[in-house]
Order: sequence, then structure tokens, then C-alpha cells
Amino acid sequence: MGLINRGVFFKILAFLCFIRSSQGRNHFTTLDLPPLLKASSFSRIQHEAYDYIIVGGGTAGCPLAATLSQKYKVLLLERGGSPYGNRNISHLENFHICLADDSPNSPSQGFISTDGVINARAKVLGGGTSVNAGFYSRADPSFVQDAGWDAELVNQSYPWIEERIVYWPNITPWQAALRDGLLEAGVSPYNGYSYDHLFGTKVGGTIFDEAGYRHTAADLLAAGNHNNLRVLLHASVTRIIFNTEQEHRKPRTIGVEFKDENGGQQHAFLTRNRDSEIIISAGAIGSPQLLLLSGIGPRKELKKHNISVVLRNEHVGKGMSDNPMNSIFIPTKDAPKQSLIQTVGITDGGAFIEASSGFSQSPDSIQCHHGIMSAEIGQLSTIPPKQRNLDAVKKYVHKKYNLPKEVFSGGFILSKIDGPLSTGNLVLVDTDINSNPTVTFNYFQHPKDLSRCVYGIKTIERILKTNHFTNFTLNGGGYPMEVVLNMSVTANINLIPKHTNDSTSMEQFCRDTVVTIWHYHGGCHVGKVVDQQYRVIGVSGLRVIDGSTLFRSPGTNPQATVMMMGRYMGVKILRRRLG
Repeated sequence: MGLINRGVFFKILAFLCFIRSSQGRNHFTTLDLPPLLKASSFSRIQHEAYDYIIVGGGTAGCPLAATLSQKYKVLLLERGGSPYGNRNISHLENFHICLADDSPNSPSQGFISTDGVINARAKVLGGGTSVNAGFYSRADPSFVQDAGWDAELVNQSYPWIEERIVYWPNITPWQAALRDGLLEAGVSPYNGYSYDHLFGTKVGGTIFDEAGYRHTAADLLAAGNHNNLRVLLHASVTRIIFNTEQEHRKPRTIGVEFKDENGGQQHAFLTRNRDSEIIISAGAIGSPQLLLLSGIGPRKELKKHNISVVLRNEHVGKGMSDNPMNSIFIPTKDAPKQSLIQTVGITDGGAFIEASSGFSQSPDSIQCHHGIMSAEIGQLSTIPPKQRNLDAVKKYVHKKYNLPKEVFSGGFILSKIDGPLSTGNLVLVDTDINSNPTVTFNYFQHPKDLSRCVYGIKTIERILKTNHFTNFTLNGGGYPMEVVLNMSVTANINLIPKHTNDSTSMEQFCRDTVVTIWHYHGGCHVGKVVDQQYRVIGVSGLRVIDGSTLFRSPGTNPQATVMMMGRYMGVKILRRRLG
């Protein structure tokens, strides 16, 4: 640790800002979007019934709503606000502010898993595409086959997304060094610029354009039929309404209950057509949570919260997974140019290798700390597990004064595992839809996940020994692996007790430095909660279409496939109804 001075040491503490950097500019595009209305306006408009009510205007919900509205009346209910006009969403240089913002109107909602890993879920139109790092890469063809999807329709649905919101990045020096280092370390062949999931090294797509302006799933609403599509913001759906009085028949959905931005209670209903449906696209946290609050789930869990049982299903909220990520920090002699994830190495050992570099703040950035994503909360790793919560984070941060501005002089190389095989669960804390459920991911519980992590770290070690990275470092000769491991233990921010100066065990390093990259999934698995057409098993008129239905995260980064999934299922539903 003596190889770096105190100033550099403090700078490396700000790990989770690694993907919050870009060259954002003042650039706004004009989109032909349907009106984005506040939920309270619903009580003042002429009430009508809808063919489809979609809960969640996120990564899957927006393309799904746009597609279904081509032929049918669609109501899209989003619990958050609009991403448009918010510089913190649109410009990647301000990306960290979204995750730090704990105000009621924040586009993200922080939570801490019981594992001690700080996480966040989107709360804005566009969902995760409005607050993520923007990397775009398709799923492996084997994933499509395992999902039972129509390959031809999949290959038509991806381009529908790509021609609207996906771009090629301009490769920065740090990303070029990773590309060349991966190839020298044996992660080959080089596949160039490609959206496809191919073993070897490649450059993927991005939803940030050349000016650093973010394009999101919300932009896809412009492809909808505005006469058929109604979008309500700040509409928090509290439960699905069922008709349970039909003797010897399945419970059938008839509508939803939601709260508007003023706390007023509203109701929206389906038409009486038997093909009308409610589709939940609220994400891996929100979808199982809403099913539970609506009376679908484990009987014991529902009874615990005095929720009337509509349908007993012991699998709701089970099988939750999050792709664990670990990173190595490399201090550099000069501040590297900013880059978000652009290059990826898809190894044959079950690990994906990516990188990021640099950090900046625009004039409206938070100057002293970054809320729940701030470096200072690394001090909370000594707090007992049951006391690790967002309130503890806030209390600690608010006590800090005159903090130096966090600026990186270095970069990260990241390893995340393909899988994982470890799973956990989600249970309700209370019956408030705005509360975070209790979520457990059980990182590295399965030994194969841990071995994949070690493989990824050893791959990074080979990369760091190449000239492509030694040229960046302060002494021009790189650092011994034990030094960068010990620096990185401190740089990775979670609420897990650390084992510093224990670089002899890569397994321990993996456990100590695990963080999220927001690729969690599960809770409403196909075959257990929904069928192959994503219809909720045991009830009528209800589907779940989002990442909660997936057994593993698609590709290196899921947003491409989840958006495709929304378009794909919209077309499938239209084809079935229209014959």
C-alpha cells in the first residue's frame, strides 16, 4: 500500500462511480411521444376500459405497450416520473447523481440485500435503461433456444430496438487497452464491433449517442399508436383486482388499483373481452412484490401480512439471482479519459471481462459525497449485518463535513460471472408497494460461481501483465497482483466486513469485494409462476413479461434482450389475436 500516497488512496474508494462517466453534452432530441400524463389526471378524464393494462413502463413494458397499441387500447402505468428534461438521466457525466438521489422523485430506489451489497431499482419511465451504463449486447443463441422463443421473430425484434436507440461507441484508450490486453491474454478471437454474443473479445453497442446523450426504452413509445396508448406517470399500482366469484373457474383479472402522485386512490379496468389482459412488467423486484400484494404467492407469506389468498403459489419470490461482479483498480500516472463499458471479453471459463475509466462531475453534480454510492460508506463494513440499512448510510454521510471531491486517477477492470447458480429469495417487509422487499441473493453460495470468479480474477492478472496496461501505471512497470488486490478490497464498496492484506486467497477476495451490476432476475420463473407464454399459472387474464421470469441473465448485459422480449411478446400476442 506504500506504493500510493494518501490522496490517491482516497480517490480509489469511490468504486461504484466507475460506470458513471461519459462525454455528455447539451443535446435534446424531439420525439413524437404520446402524452405523458400525471396519474392524478386519470380522475378527470373520461373513463374507458382497456384491452391491456401494463404495470411498469420499463425496459420490457415500453416496447410492449408500443407494440400492442398498434391494434388495441393500452394503459401504461409507471410508478416513476419522466426521464426527459432530467440532465442527471440524459447525460452520463451526471449518472451517479441518480443513484445517490434519495428524494421521493428520484429515478432510482436504493436497497441493500441481506448479503450486504448495495443495490438500486429503477423508478422512472424507461426503467433500467434510464439509469444504467448503457452497454448493449444480445443474448447467446443457446439462451434463445432454452427460452423456447421463435428464433426468426427474435431476429426481427432485436433490430426493431437497435434502429431506434442503439449506437456504436467511440473507443477510448482504456477500452482499447482492454481489447488488446484481452487478446494477448488469450481471450480470442477478436470479433470487432458486434451486437452478437460471441466467445472472444468484441466491442458492443451503447444507448448513448455520439454526444453522450442517453436514449431509453421510453423512446420506443414513439412507435406506438397515440390514439390507443395512454401513459400515466407516478401511478403506483398497489394490487391487481380479481373476480373470484366464478364458481369452479380460475380467478380472473378485471382491473388494477393504483395511487396517484397525491396519494389518491384510482382504479382502471379491462374490457369484458376474454382476451383482455393485465401484464406486469415491473422488474425482478417489483413483479413478484406485486403478485404477493395481490394475493398470489406462498400461503404462509400472505397470511403473515393479512393478505387474502387469491392463489397459492410457493414459487413467487423464489429463485432470485444477481450476477456477482468483482473489480480490480489500477492507479495511473495520468488521469485516463472517461469511458463506460464498451469492450467485453467473453471467456470460455464462465466470466465476462469489462472495463471503465475516469470520472467527472458537471457543475450541478454533488460535490462532497454521492449518497448511498459514496466512498465514505465503505466505513460501514464494520456495522453488524442486521444494522446495515439505508438509514445507517444516510446518518453516516450527513455527519461528514469538508469532504474532498472524489476524482479518479485510474481505471477498473471488471469480472462478472456468467450465471449464477446461487439463488435466494424475496419476501415482503410490509404491504406498502413503495417499500423495498427483503431480498437475498446468496452470492457465491454455489462453489461453481466462486470458481468462475477466481478464473475471472486470474484472467485480469494476465491482462495486467501486458504492456497495454503497464504503460498506464505510475512507475511504468505495473503493480504486483497482491498490491492491486489489496487496494481493490478497499475500493469495492459494499457492507461486507473486509479482509485487507489477505491477497493470498482469491476466493476470499471474491467474497469480500462482490458488488452488483444490477443484473438481478428471477422471482416469477417460467414453469413455476408463469407458463411458456408468460401467463400466470392458475389465474386468467394475467401475464408477467420482464426479467423476473428469467432463470439466468441473458448475454453479458440484459437490457438488449429484455427490450427485445417486450417487442417479441407484443408481436406474439398480436399475431394470436389477429389470426
